[in-house]
Amino acid sequence: MVVLVAALVAAGLVAGLFYAYACSVMPGLARGDDKTFVEGMRGINIAIVNPVFLLTFLGAPLLAGVAVFLNPGPRPWVIAGFVLLVAMVLLTGAVHIPLNNALEGGGDDYAAVRAAFEAVWVRWNVVRALVSTAGFGCLVAAVLTGRG
Repeated sequence: MVVLVAALVAAGLVAGLFYAYACSVMPGLARGDDKTFVEGMRGINIAIVNPVFLLTFLGAPLLAGVAVFLNPGPRPWVIAGFVLLVAMVLLTGAVHIPLNNALEGGGDDYAAVRAAFEAVWVRWNVVRALVSTAGFGCLVAAVLTGRG
C-alpha cells in the first residue's frame, strides 16, 4: 500500500503540473510578444529538466507498475492508472520533447518559431493533463476501494 500511495502522490503532482500549464503558464505566456513567448518557453524547458521533476514524472508510472505486482487480488484500478501514466510519458516523448527541441533550435525568427510550436504544444498538453489526471484518478480509486 505504501508504494501505491507514493505512486498516487507522484501522479497527483505531475497531473497538477500539466494542469497548471494548461490554465496558467501557457495562457500567461500567450499574452506576451513572440520573443517573450519563445524565450520564456526556452527557459522553462531548461529549468524543468531537474532531479525533482524527473523523479516525480518517471516515478509515478514506475511506482504504479510496481504496485501492480505488490497488491494481491484484483487490481484493475492500479493497472489502469499505470497504463495511463505510461501513456503520459510516451505522449511527452512523442510530442512535447520534439517540439521543445525544435523550439530550442529554431533560431531567432520568433514569430515563425512560435507559430510552429504554440498551438500544437498547448493542444497536446491538454491531452497530457487529461491523461495524467485520469491516471491519478484511477490510483485514487485503487486506494479508496482497497482493491487496487
